[in-house]
Amino acid sequence: MMRVLEKTDRLLRLRGYSAKTRKSYLLYIKNYLLFAKLRKLQERDRAIEQYLLDKQRRGLAPQTINLALNAVKFMYRKVLDDKKPIKFKCTKRNKRLPVVLSRNEIQKIIAVIQNPKHKLMLSLAYATGLRVSEVVNLRTGDLACDELTVHIKNAKGKKDRISIFPEKLISDITNLIKEKSVDSFVFESARGGKLTTTSLQKVFRNALEKSKIQKPATFHSLRHSFATHLSGKWS
Repeated sequence: MMRVLEKTDRLLRLRGYSAKTRKSYLLYIKNYLLFAKLRKLQERDRAIEQYLLDKQRRGLAPQTINLALNAVKFMYRKVLDDKKPIKFKCTKRNKRLPVVLSRNEIQKIIAVIQNPKHKLMLSLAYATGLRVSEVVNLRTGDLACDELTVHIKNAKGKKDRISIFPEKLISDITNLIKEKSVDSFVFESARGGKLTTTSLQKVFRNALEKSKIQKPATFHSLRHSFATHLSGKWS
């Protein structure tokens, strides 16, 4: 098993998979191999079928089951070089509408935050449509305050994109980065290193709770709200 996992990790790294995806793939492949071994399932398709059914019986989300299936497919096709087609298809995902916050609700969430840096991070995330990972990875050289743009590098799908920069945040951002080099993170931890996405998500959850807003919003709801308000679909 360890040999398979080590080879899988090498191939995932060579193909440029993110650390999060590598961790998930290795977890599900290890889980699958142990599952098949304990149940003495030697025939490939039978083992995959029982593995997926077990996850369905335990009520796991379609997204989770699909990720597990993709991990197993990667192992067979790329690691074990198994050319036999794997006929199992991905489970249909639950179609849930994204949670969109009104402008007033976003103002309430930001208003309850006491920490100026945290307040600025959420304000920038909403005003530019940044994902939580993009906020913590943002460097001073990515900001073009004079042109009112933000350059997001290596975004989802390994693509770069440009977003608008809010003029009303220029003063706060400029004061924050004025003594930093172009390679420095815009927002740093108290120890001077990179912030974690978990810590920023926690900031949002705490602010949401304090604001008394009952919507099941997450940090990503700021991005959905940005897109909705930009398109004029929300008053």
